[in-house]
Amino acid sequence: MADDLSSFAKDVFLVKGLKNSTLVWRLVLLTFAMVCGVYICSICLKQISTGSKVGFFDINVIQKPCPEPNIEPWEIPYVHYPNPKTYSRVECTCNPVRYFAILSMQRSGSGWFETFLNSHTNISSNGEIFSVKVRRSNMSTIGETLDTIYNLDWVSSASKNECTAAVGLKWMLNQGLMQNHEQIVEYFRVHGVSVIFLFRRNLLRRMVSVLANEYDRNAKLLNGTHKSHTHSAEEAEILAKYKPTITATLLIPNLKQVNDTTTKALEYFKNTRHIILYYEDVVKNHTKLLDVQDFLKVPRMDLKSRQVKIHKGSLSSQVENWKDISKALTGTPYESFLHEDDYRK
Repeated sequence: MADDLSSFAKDVFLVKGLKNSTLVWRLVLLTFAMVCGVYICSICLKQISTGSKVGFFDINVIQKPCPEPNIEPWEIPYVHYPNPKTYSRVECTCNPVRYFAILSMQRSGSGWFETFLNSHTNISSNGEIFSVKVRRSNMSTIGETLDTIYNLDWVSSASKNECTAAVGLKWMLNQGLMQNHEQIVEYFRVHGVSVIFLFRRNLLRRMVSVLANEYDRNAKLLNGTHKSHTHSAEEAEILAKYKPTITATLLIPNLKQVNDTTTKALEYFKNTRHIILYYEDVVKNHTKLLDVQDFLKVPRMDLKSRQVKIHKGSLSSQVENWKDISKALTGTPYESFLHEDDYRK
């Protein structure tokens, strides 16, 4: 009987122990559940609070990224997707854009060349942007101007807006380009800008064009209006009547200076992606324009220009003191300029 009581007491003790243990675990689980509930409620309240501040229309929608274009790996730095501030590119958002700059010198055919480019439905070349001094006053203003152009926010008659596939400008060597060449080369490298060099082989012809253009700035031969470029044969004929007199003693130093400047430019920008063109070659062979379109990676088109050449025929008929000029250049490295008329169409 005593054994039964002892066994009963043990069973009671075990049952009480199990009950106490179960109660403890229940309390632990209940506490954990309460803590989790409070945490979840706090997160929900924060989200509700944030949502009430932002509002329904302020929800940012993550746009689907543009698919990678079918290009070679080396081309990747030169492919861009501008996001203009002044308008939306709409359906052309994912159309890649190439950046370029035409580096040239005044009266080297750059204006004529640019009209060809702008006749392409996908090319926007915005003209001689840095002819305005304030835009080239320092590298900061230069960079800001370039950023605006390459972001497709520059407003000009050449702008194709959302359908643009290549955007650029015409930049003369004496418009802050040479003075800031190191920073500009770095800008071109970082932003993937390709360079189109356009120079003139016959620097004597260029000099005649420069002097004639300077004369017309004051004379304004076309009914009191100065025109650097003409769009009719009649206008060209009137401007071509003026024959400049060239100072023979300064001729060779001037030609050398121009030649040295172009040589330096080619050296400064040799590490950029570039193509070198000469005015005479483009005149003789318009297939050079196909090379440019391929360089800019745009669809090939038949490009047109409305500009009419002003100075035609032999140089001897365009210079007032031709005998002096011929004598000064004969026997020099520039003698060939006297005879290079074979580029005329």
